[in-house]
Amino acid sequence: MAPDRHLVRVGFALGGDEGCIADAHQHAAAFLDQAGDDYGLLVPARVKDLAQLVVSELVTNACKYAPGPVLVELGLTAEALEVVVWDSDPTVPAARAADPGRIGGHGLEIVKAVTAGLSVEQEAVGKRITARIALTGVSNDTPARA
Repeated sequence: MAPDRHLVRVGFALGGDEGCIADAHQHAAAFLDQAGDDYGLLVPARVKDLAQLVVSELVTNACKYAPGPVLVELGLTAEALEVVVWDSDPTVPAARAADPGRIGGHGLEIVKAVTAGLSVEQEAVGKRITARIALTGVSNDTPARA
């Protein structure tokens, strides 16, 4: 998606340490609150919940499999919240076959199930994963724009 289509966007870097998942949660929540406070963009509660889940799963995978920092970008368009996570590992992740007996390793499956789209782009260094969470059609609560 072209950057000019974002109504508001923010990026932040995480160290990749133990606290980075909690930091990502806090940044995502603050971004969505600020979008409402500063720009009058009303994000449905269900989207906020899904954003926390998607950010958590993508940042967890980045911290687990890639050395070094993790970059996160959050952007709101009129139609969706975009969550972009960059890490230094060029390996493209793949969802594993369903296995109800497996403990863990379901993050990508979860992200695919709750998003309107998921893409992975390899870069000169590492990869960029973009997840789109639709603002409409997720619940009957607050509309996407005031």
